[in-house]
Amino acid sequence: MPFLRSFRPGDEPALADICLRTGDAGSDATGILDDDDIWGAVFVLPYVARHPELAVVVETDDGRVAGYAVATDDTDAFEEWFLSEWWPRFAQRWPKPVGEPATRQDSVLAYAYGRRPGAEPFAESFPAHLHIDLLPDVQGQGWGRRLIAALLERLRAAEVRGVHLVAAGTNAGAIAFYARLGFTRLDAPADVAAFGMLL
Repeated sequence: MPFLRSFRPGDEPALADICLRTGDAGSDATGILDDDDIWGAVFVLPYVARHPELAVVVETDDGRVAGYAVATDDTDAFEEWFLSEWWPRFAQRWPKPVGEPATRQDSVLAYAYGRRPGAEPFAESFPAHLHIDLLPDVQGQGWGRRLIAALLERLRAAEVRGVHLVAAGTNAGAIAFYARLGFTRLDAPADVAAFGMLL
């Protein structure tokens, strides 16, 4: 039976792969961007680099990592670190798009280049934020709920007052899932679904 455990160094390739295979509103994003590596570099790897203690994974019987939840306890501090230390190492590989985004890759890169303290409107009331992804073979079995519970326990132990997350507005399964877990829907643009929880 699968089980939860803390993130360990060496899990990064598996986490990047899960991020890719769930990156398109929960569906496989392989081939959507010119470089599949962008997904992990933006949405999961920086979290385990800065906050390995706030990362929990699902490991299967055969030793595969099949899901994760990652977080930061301080969104503005994390975004400052992302802007000044994490993302600059990728500037040569993935230059900043010029003008209005013309492709999906341009949009993701524009998001990455635009991350900075104060850009996230929910951070004042809900200073932490999280990301969670599960491969299809461990979905629908309660692992998402267990991952969130484990992460919330760690955030409460760190005395964080609130946590938020954002999902694609088209990801109906995720939207229903967060509502069932007790997250409150927050005002957000129509193309995204934002949720918050006071801890």
